[in-house]
Amino acid sequence: MACECDGRAVGDELRERGAACAGVPSANGEGFEDACGAGDEGLTCDDAPRHEGWALHEYVLSSEAVPVDLRPKRIAVLCVGNRLMLDDGIGPAVYDALVAQYDVPENVELLDLGCLSLAMIDRVREFDVILTVDAVDDSGEPAGTILRYAPDAMARHVGITASLHDLKLIDLFDSAALLGYQAEGLCLGMQVENASPAEATEGLTPAVHKALPLLVDVVAGELSRLGSPLEKSDFANEE
Repeated sequence: MACECDGRAVGDELRERGAACAGVPSANGEGFEDACGAGDEGLTCDDAPRHEGWALHEYVLSSEAVPVDLRPKRIAVLCVGNRLMLDDGIGPAVYDALVAQYDVPENVELLDLGCLSLAMIDRVREFDVILTVDAVDDSGEPAGTILRYAPDAMARHVGITASLHDLKLIDLFDSAALLGYQAEGLCLGMQVENASPAEATEGLTPAVHKALPLLVDVVAGELSRLGSPLEKSDFANEE
C-alpha cells in the first residue's frame, strides 16, 4: 500500500528515493511534504532551507533535511514488536531488512527490542534522536499504510491505538525526563491487518508484507534527512 500525502500516492517515489527527504501522513491529519519534491526537487541534507529559530526539535518533526551544524550525534532506531504475532512483527521485520541491506553509520544504533519497556530509560540519555518503528491499528487507513507521528501526537490521538504495546515512546520520554534525560523522537508506524492471531504465528499478512520494502525505504530516508545516510552493503549489492 502506497503512502499518501495530501491525497497523492507517493509510494513509488519513496521507494526510488529512499535516501531523500521523505514525508508520510501524520497522526493528527496534518500532511507532511512528500518525496515528490513540491518546490524542493533534489533536496539534500547539505542544502536544506534554514528556518529562523528552528532547533533540532523542529527539524526532526518536519520533513526537511537537518542542517549540518544541527545534525544529531547519536541516533537510535527502535524496532518494536513481537515476531510471533503476525503483523505485530513489522518492527523486527524492518530491523532484519536494514541489517541485511545496509551498512549502518557508527552514530546510528539499530535495536530489535521486542516490546518497548522502561528498561530503555537509561539509554535515552545516550541519543539525540530516537526513531521508533512499530505496528499501529485503528488508524482508518488500509493495511500496509505508513504513518508518521510526533511522540506526543501519537499518544494524544483519539481513535487510534497508536502502538499495540503498553508503553509508548512518549511514556518513555516522560519517564526519562524525570531523571534529567532528554532526546528528540519520531515514530513510524504501519497499519496492520492482523496483529492478534489465535495462535502464535510468525510472518506478515500479504498487504503488510508487500509494504515492508517501502517502510524500510522510509526509515532510510529519515536517517538520511537527519544527516546519517545508510549505504547499501556489499552483500546487498551482490544480491
